[in-house]
Amino acid sequence: MNVVVAGAAGRMGRAILAALRLETDLALVAALEREGHPTLGQDAGTLAGGEPWGVVVDDRPKKTVSRGDVVIDFSHPTCTLMCIATARRENKPMVIGTTGFSEGENALIQKAARKIPIVLSPNMGIGVNVLYKLIAEAAAALGPAYDAEIVETHHRDKKDAPSGTALRMGEVIAQARGTTLARVGRFARHGVIGPRADGEIGVMSLRAGDVVGAHTVLFAGPGERIELAHHAHSRDYFARGALRAARWIVGQTPGCYTMMDVLNLQTK
Repeated sequence: MNVVVAGAAGRMGRAILAALRLETDLALVAALEREGHPTLGQDAGTLAGGEPWGVVVDDRPKKTVSRGDVVIDFSHPTCTLMCIATARRENKPMVIGTTGFSEGENALIQKAARKIPIVLSPNMGIGVNVLYKLIAEAAAALGPAYDAEIVETHHRDKKDAPSGTALRMGEVIAQARGTTLARVGRFARHGVIGPRADGEIGVMSLRAGDVVGAHTVLFAGPGERIELAHHAHSRDYFARGALRAARWIVGQTPGCYTMMDVLNLQTK
């Protein structure tokens, strides 16, 4: 299966390139970066810390997306939308791990998913997606009497906050409670704020050092608390999940899927 990687020079892009070297059924045919990126023209294999691959980093999705059977995108929302436009025209499935989309950009992705199959997931890791299911079950069993808080930590260079994973965790809790994160989410506390509102879901972000990713969900009730946590030790684990999603999405009908679909872990 031929793979196009968008955002090839980023942290996740390089991890995916490295992971592809270990696969026998997947082959890199194109590596994409944004216009003007300093890695343009470099060999993707060298970029990933290995031997030359014979595939150079390009900035022309219109000319490269058609080479692949699937596009794996961990880039930037602007670059992602450019890839989607070409993938939609060329009828190529996509795996999207990029985060930080606006409401309008998300709407464009949903529109494209009517034509092509797309896996859209802020976290491709298998462990995190199992955690989503556990969070949903805990939230439903404990009910709104237990306060819910989410704390996420990432490296100092991460551009968006909260992380897409943390937002998804909040959405899972809200859905289990019959509401939405947009309605009950609390993303900052400062000064004299008064007592915590009933039903509030707190989502807090920390940025420090080179932390790959850490998420903790806390449910606190009278006399006790439950903590569910996930710590990513390297990006290899995200990359393996992305490749699993790439294999799965090829041959699916048009639609917008998540890793929960890939892993058959859909919450009720």
